[in-house]
This record gives sequence, C-alpha cells and structure tokens, in this order.
Amino acid sequence: MATPVEHLIDYLSLEHVTENQFVGKSPQTGRQRVFGGQVIGQAMVAAARTVSSDRQIHSLHCYFMRGGDPTVQIDYHVERMRDGTSFSTREVTALQHGRAIYTLTASFQRSEQGLDYQKPMPPDVPMPETLLSETAFVEKFSDQMPENVRQYYRRERPIELRPVSLEHYFSNEPLPASQQVWVRPTGPVTDDWLIQSAVLAYLSDMTLLDTALFAHGRSIFDPKLQVASLDHSMWFHRPHALDDWLLYDQDSPSTSGSRGFTRGSFYSRDGHLVASTAQEGLMRLKS
Repeated sequence: MATPVEHLIDYLSLEHVTENQFVGKSPQTGRQRVFGGQVIGQAMVAAARTVSSDRQIHSLHCYFMRGGDPTVQIDYHVERMRDGTSFSTREVTALQHGRAIYTLTASFQRSEQGLDYQKPMPPDVPMPETLLSETAFVEKFSDQMPENVRQYYRRERPIELRPVSLEHYFSNEPLPASQQVWVRPTGPVTDDWLIQSAVLAYLSDMTLLDTALFAHGRSIFDPKLQVASLDHSMWFHRPHALDDWLLYDQDSPSTSGSRGFTRGSFYSRDGHLVASTAQEGLMRLKS
C-alpha cells in the first residue's frame, strides 16, 4: 500500500494532456475544498514541465479566486510568457467547471554564481527531537481538543508538524503574532528537484495564515471565522533535499480589512535559508 508521501507525489506529478495542458486530481479525504498548497504545487509542476531542464524555479506568485472542488479534476493551462537567455516565465490558470479557480506566475532561472548572503536562522530554537510528536500531542491533549481538530491530527498525512510552542492551541488570549514550526515529509521524497520544490510549495501553505490569528486569540479552527488563502508568494533561495526537518519561522505584521498578512522563512537544521514565503488571507468574522 502506498504511503501518504507517495500519494502526495502522485497527486503533484500530474497527467500530461497536451503540450501546454495538464490534469491534476485531489485526495478524497473529506475536505470541502481543495487544499491551497496542493494547487500551488500542481500548478508549479505544470509550469516547470514546459521549461528547459537546465532551469529551476526561483519564485512564484499566485491568487486563489474560487474554492476548488476536490471531487473534480483540475485542468491546468500553461501560457509560455517568455524564454530569455537566463530566465523563463510561465503563467498557469487552473480551471474547474469551466471557470478559473486559481492563477500562478512562475519564473525559472539557469544556475548562476554570484553574491551570497542570508539572514541567520533564529537563535536558541529547540530541536524537533525535543518536541512532542503529533501522536504524543494528540494523546496528551485529546480531551482538550474540539472533535474536528482531533480528527485532523489523527488522520495519516504526508507532512508532520512540530510547533515549538503549543500555547495558542489552548489559549484564547492574544499572543505575539509569530510562531516557529518544524516540518518534514513523513516519508522519503525523490531527489528530483522539481518534486522536492513542489512538496516544499505544498507545505508552505500549512500553518502560515494561522499566525495572523495569534494576536486575536483565535485559530483557523474557530467556527466563528471564515478563513481562506487569497494569495501566496514563494522564493526558492537554495536547493535542499527534503530528507530532514526544516524550521518554518513565521510572523504576521498586520491584520486589517478582514485580511491577515503573513511571512515565513524555511531554514535547514544547519541554518541555511532554503525558501521564503508571503501570504494574505481572508479572516472574516461570521455574522
């Protein structure tokens, strides 16, 4: 039987229909809408399949326009915007039921050498081995969790999360709008750079928007909130195999207009800055 990570890689790999058209499917896990990270990863793969193999993705920018239907395939259409000497640009539109649900612009670059600097990894971060596993977390706090949260954590998933702090799960008090979460796939990921980048894009949509709710003493599981990703950007700084934990360091500078803005940085265990993210999401109070 295939593992959750193998299923994820299969969903991200896509079916090639024509030169510029691809089809993606969604896991049947009972979700009411397609997980945003899945569409980011699939659209990125569709774009990359039309680019010369000597170029790798360095950035993507996307908008979520409609909630995706997990029971229906997603059609990805790639527009070849430009192929220059060093860079290639692609625009991808995802469609369901004859309507656009998502759009992505991605840029790919030939490998080059040049100036190199990065912001250091935050100091004194507890290592993932010192933190509760998801299994231990659920066992210890199961009786304090709403049923939907308990079921979410008990489901087999391709990505494991280990938050450095668990305070926001059990507090309604406003907290600093920042968090650190160790993340990793729950099984081996191929050494294909494209699939590794797609898996990283997939997990970049996890926990990020929730950070904007810390300052309000709320979480994305709050039934009084309508929460959804509106846009997402990602920059791939340094190739890194997904064979160990990554620290996802996140903060939220602003919430206003029923929207929350968040930023994130992925660091390898040894302190290399692998990728950066930014996202704005809907955080609307239900009437």
